Amino acid sequence: MKIALIGSTGFVGKALLQELVNRQHQIVAIARNPTIASENPLITWEQIDINQVNDLAQVLQGVDAVISSFNAGWTNPNLYHDFLEGSMKIQEAVKKSGVKRFITIGGAGSLFIAPGLQLVDTPEFPQEYYAGATAARDYLTYLKNEKALDWAFISPAIEMHPGITSGRTGQYRLGLENPVFDSNQRSILSVEDLAVVIADEVEQAKHHQMRFTAAY
Repeated sequence: MKIALIGSTGFVGKALLQELVNRQHQIVAIARNPTIASENPLITWEQIDINQVNDLAQVLQGVDAVISSFNAGWTNPNLYHDFLEGSMKIQEAVKKSGVKRFITIGGAGSLFIAPGLQLVDTPEFPQEYYAGATAARDYLTYLKNEKALDWAFISPAIEMHPGITSGRTGQYRLGLENPVFDSNQRSILSVEDLAVVIADEVEQAKHHQMRFTAAY
């Protein structure tokens, strides 16, 4: 497949790029700073400002699917606004490009841990992640009104960060609106296995116009 990957040099993007290349997919890798990227004949690097909708749409034309791992930066003081606006512009560019399959990566904060209660609204939720988590939640609400695209929104496990060192196991379990917990009541997944989840979704297309999640 020919796949466009937005945010190819970020934490998730790098792992996902490696997984997709290992599966021999042809990648249009979009990043703010592609000069830090390694060369590979399967990868075409593009430096695009995602706020330039027409330019982004042109680059996306002709791919089979678009994956967005866009992140506005956890230390960005305008994180909420920039993530929400950037995500909407990416969605607009995908529509303009004529590509139908769109997979976007959000956060775990919008997962329901009890009826009517999302993780981000619990007292224990870390305040340093609140702006990004609420932006991702509000973007999911916006995306649910999208009828023209064959979209899927993935919420990673609650614990999915550089400190998870299990690497690539290829093992995971899927869920929808609620976190997937293991026998120790932890929702955990490595970034390498998150990349496996997303690559499998691109290839198998199990989720259509819905959110899903995964963990061990």
